[in-house]
Amino acid sequence: MSAPLLEVNNLETYYGPIMAIRGVSLKVSPGEIVAVLGANGAGKTTLLKTISGALNCRKGEILLEGRAVQNRDPDWVAAQGVAHVPEGREVFPFLTVRENLLLGAYRRRDAQGIADDLEAVCGYFPALKDSMGKLAGYLSGGQQQMLAIGRGCMSRPRLMLLDEPSLGLSPVLVTLIFEIIRRLNQERGITVLLVEQNAVVALETSNRAYVMEVGGVVMDGPSADLARSDDIREFYLGHKAAGVRGTRRWKKRKTWR
Repeated sequence: MSAPLLEVNNLETYYGPIMAIRGVSLKVSPGEIVAVLGANGAGKTTLLKTISGALNCRKGEILLEGRAVQNRDPDWVAAQGVAHVPEGREVFPFLTVRENLLLGAYRRRDAQGIADDLEAVCGYFPALKDSMGKLAGYLSGGQQQMLAIGRGCMSRPRLMLLDEPSLGLSPVLVTLIFEIIRRLNQERGITVLLVEQNAVVALETSNRAYVMEVGGVVMDGPSADLARSDDIREFYLGHKAAGVRGTRRWKKRKTWR
């Protein structure tokens, strides 16, 4: 494995007196898609918000190519090549599709490069090309998710943080969205840290995965190995292994190698 693009070490994040992230450590190498799995309340969204600067951590470090970026302003983190596509899409509903996309490039000054990337995004998401003048609030849920990812691409990120891209989408749209995520990774070289409750599609898409529970990482390893784990199959994939009694409470973090 190459030197990490992103490295998180012993991260702790609080909401007031409540610890939401408990000593989380993970690594993401250049060119990887890494998934973070877990139920609601596991701390997945908090993890991404802490990495992107939307939340401050109380302890630990976040390294981007070895450089500490924790507790910096989100604008500064974005300038280092990190794009955060939040849960719930959070498009600007009273701006057009085109205006939303251009906001993703707000730090850039290369007019021709922006125009080229706008065309490239439309190539990945043809539905957006036909809706450039439409207000984003009138788009379907699937189109808004495409717009949110496309807006993230407009910053030309090295690392994209994707929070629940399948949320509220039909199976057909989920398949489409994740195919585009794979293409962005392979064709544009975008490294992806993916938070996702749909363990099936997350493990099929990612190279490696981490499983979080009550704010901590309880299991990690290659996605193919985790998909064969009895614990993962029973509690995240819904397939109870015959003769195996699973548990969601791991006393010790399990790492597959």
